[in-house]
Formats: sequence, structure tokens, C-alpha cells
Amino acid sequence: MEKDAVLPDEAPVDDEVASKTLTSVWKGVIVGSRDASTENETKRAMQSRHLMMIAIGGTIGTGIFLSAGSAIALAGPGSALLSYFVVGLFVYSVVISLGEMSAMFPVSGAFSVLGRRFVSPALGFTLGWNYWFQWSLSIPSELTAAAIILQFWAPHVQAWQWALVIIVPVFLLQLIHVRVYGESEYWFALIKVLMIIVFIFTGLIYDWGGVKGHPGPGLSNFRNGQAFIGGFQNFAQTFVYAFYSFGGVELVAVAAGESVKPHKTVPRAIKATFLRIVLFYILTILTIGLCINWQDPTLLSAADNSDVTASPLTVVFQRAGFGAAVHVVNAVLLTAVLSATNSCFYASSRMLLSLARSGQAPRLFGWVTSRGVPVPALVMALVVSSVTFLTTIWGEGMVFTWLLNLTGISALLVWGSIGLISLRFRAAYRAQGRSLLDLPYTQPFFPLLPAGVVVLALLMFIAEGYSAVREQPFEAKNVVATYIGVTLYIVLYLGYTLYERFGLGIRQHFVPLLEVDLQTDAVWKPGEGAVIRDREGKDEESAAGTVTPGWRTWLSYAAKRIY
Repeated sequence: MEKDAVLPDEAPVDDEVASKTLTSVWKGVIVGSRDASTENETKRAMQSRHLMMIAIGGTIGTGIFLSAGSAIALAGPGSALLSYFVVGLFVYSVVISLGEMSAMFPVSGAFSVLGRRFVSPALGFTLGWNYWFQWSLSIPSELTAAAIILQFWAPHVQAWQWALVIIVPVFLLQLIHVRVYGESEYWFALIKVLMIIVFIFTGLIYDWGGVKGHPGPGLSNFRNGQAFIGGFQNFAQTFVYAFYSFGGVELVAVAAGESVKPHKTVPRAIKATFLRIVLFYILTILTIGLCINWQDPTLLSAADNSDVTASPLTVVFQRAGFGAAVHVVNAVLLTAVLSATNSCFYASSRMLLSLARSGQAPRLFGWVTSRGVPVPALVMALVVSSVTFLTTIWGEGMVFTWLLNLTGISALLVWGSIGLISLRFRAAYRAQGRSLLDLPYTQPFFPLLPAGVVVLALLMFIAEGYSAVREQPFEAKNVVATYIGVTLYIVLYLGYTLYERFGLGIRQHFVPLLEVDLQTDAVWKPGEGAVIRDREGKDEESAAGTVTPGWRTWLSYAAKRIY
């Protein structure tokens, strides 16, 4: 036998085959699917009703149920109402500006992808990782809130035990299919929306003296100088509570990447945001301010102690004669927290997936199963949130507090950046000679809305710093806590800029207007928009003509006219 001869049962091992085998095993064990690949895409499975309900009530949570009363206690009902109106106007402008781009380019990375494409890769990198941190670190705070809510019924069970009971099923639901997320969010949001509507009607009837044996306060809480308390300093501090309540409105743009016919569903969901802001925030704050005096101690204890019995909603229901309201509100609050946790997993995993697909995160997190589920990105969110949750126990929660401070102002930074991206998008669109008629949705009053977003973001940024400096007694750590999130933003931006310059050898920082990519991920090619919309309109009219008019038909007709 020759020296190099190989026996039949000793066939040479192909390195490539071995590598693929190991990768397959890795995917089977860690990812849970051997067909996971960076070639697979997420599924467009969320219907119009899913996106609509996510827009209207998807992020209603502890901010409105527990913390809203703190704004009234701090600065009076008039200041709180004005604060929520200003932030609501700001948020509406953000959503409209973002909606115009997301309807045309519906991608899961949303503003991260758009920032990288329309402004600079550094901005996309910064927004993506900043947003991922924000949502991943929000999961532990939601778990803590859920544990407190459940301890109301079962005080003998430890917080970490409740957290485990909650996080496991929510995580498993995420592993099934995006349709499960959309369906669960639909019902969670519907419960919250119904609760808010009932609360507003009950509160206004009580305030007007419509409940027998319970004379209402009328406008007494807005009279005798009680509407505005503490001047501009206190008014500026209420922005913190307003931001917390409005957090997550941009989630519709992230979900657009997995919605059916985004050129139709996204504009409808975006328009519904106006209803959400007016109905579920402005009217709720007005109702609380009318029914509960700013000096009432329950307004502060609800937020400080997460005491559901002191929730403004519970207090108003009980004063209106509904004694069992505390259990109902607690149950609805639990669905709100479950919904928020669900959204945290969804948003963080999709953003990490987008970063990986763009080469700004490890490729592993770009793996998606044949069902369209980014399992590695979800596992990463689970790991980070679990470790962070442990910090709520270790060291009396100091580490967790500072981690939250890192992301505390991130929403404001993201929203302000969206205004800049919108301005840049329109500049590129005009420079390349594109027609606005090709856009599925065109924002009104351009450039007032995105420019207003940038200006309001700067003003609110200054106002938050002013309130931190003027807070008595003065503590330097409050100022640091307010602006430490900016440090993360700057470090990410400058870090990637330096890597781009010296690591990749790229000297051109901003994407030239004529080189901005307006074709990739677009819902249609230039000039096709009007044709497709006309064809779909005729199809809908044809379908409507074959349906016998009924209550569902009329409701559908009304919904289209409203949204």
C-alpha cells in the first residue's frame, strides 16, 4: 500500500462539511431551528387591525395608570395638561414625520436603517444600539412593576418568582410567530383602551355631579390659583412624566417591517396616533385633574410606591361608588405591563436583527428561522434583561438605577434625530427629482413638523436640565442622571465615526444627497405609486359592490373615513 493511500472506511473529512455540520448543530441547540439563516426574512403577517391597535394603545402602561398623577401633584392640573399637550404635539410630529418614511420604506430597523441610509452610517449605528439598550433595559423595570402588581393579590410570593413566571411565557410567545405578537398586542391594547374610555366617562360624570350621593368637584381644582403650581421650574419637571407616558409611539414604524400592505396600513396607524394622544392622554389628564385635587396624597403614593390602590383611576372609580375598582384596575394594569414586556422583546430583537443584517452587530444576531423569528436576537434580549433584573436586587438596586438613567433621555434623542432624518430624506428626494405623488403618505405642513421636532427636542432637553439644576435640595447626581444618556449617544456616534475613518478608511461621513438609496426596500418603483393605488381602489370598490350592506360594512366605511 502506498504511503498516501486511504482506506475506504477512513475517508477524508471535508472541513467545509464539518463546519456546516457544527453550524447546523449550533442552530439546532441554541436557535432551535436548523434552517435558521441570514437569508431568511421576517414575515409580513401583521394585519391592519394589529398595527392600528399597536398605534392606539400598544404602549399605554404604568406611565398613565400610576405616574400621571405625579405631574398634577407637582405642578397642578393646568401645568400637567399643558405639559402633556406640548409633548403630545411633539410626539405627533415625530410619528407623522416617521410615518411618511416608514410607509415608503417599511423595514424592521425603522429609523436606524433610515438614518444610516439618508444621513450617515454613524447615525444609524447610534440610533440602533441606543434603541436596543433602551428596550432591553426596560424589560426589568416592567418585570418589577408586574411583580408589585401581582403581590397585591399574593404578597407571600417573592418578586423574582413573579418575574420568572412572567418572562418565560412572554419569551416563548415571541418564539412562535410575529402574528402571535400582533394578536396578543391587539387584545392587550383593546383591554387598556376600553378601560381608559370607561374611566373618562365615569370621571366626567362624577365630576359633573352625576353620581347619586357623590357630589362632584366640578371646576374647583382649577380655581383659586390651583391650576398652575410652582412656576416654570415645576412645569419643566412634568415633562419627565409626559415623556415616560408617551414612550414607544415610534414602535409602529418598527412593526411596519412585518405588516401586510404597509403602504396602506402604516398611514392608517399613523393617523390613529392623533386619536390616541387626544383621547388617551389629554382627556385622561384632564379627567384626573378635575376629579382629584393636586394636594391629594394618593397622586404621589401611586407612583412612588407603585400602589394600585392609590392609582388615579382607582381613586376616581372608588369615589364614584365602584368599590371593587381596585381589582379591576390592577388586572388591567397587569395586562398593560405584560403588553409592555411583549413590546420590549419585539422592539429590541428587531433592532438587533437590523443591526446585524447591516454589519453593525455580530452576524449571529442576523439569523432568522423559516417562521421569520430572530431567535438569537430574542435570546440576547432575554439574557441582558435577566442579568439586569438581578441588579435590581444586588447593591440595593443602584446599578439598575444608573442603567435606567443611561436610557432615560434616549427617547428624546431618538425623536429629535427622526426630525433630522425626515428633513434629510425630503432633501434627497427633491435632489433626485422624485415626485411626492409616489409617496404612500405625505406629511402635511412640511417642513414645519420635522423642524418643529428638532426645535422642541432642544427646548425640552434644556428644560429637563433646568429642572434638575433648580430641584431642591440640589444634588449633582440628578443633573448627571438627566444627561448621562447623552454620553452614551455621543460615545456611540464618535466611536463609529472613528472606526469608519481609521478602520474602514472611509473619509466621507455624510451620504451625498444624489447617492442616497431611495430604491432598496421601497414598496414600489418610481412612478408606480399612482397606478397601484388606483388599481387597489378599483378592486376595493368591486369587492364592496358584491357585499350586502350591513353594520360591519358601515363600520368599515366609517373607519376608513376617520383614519
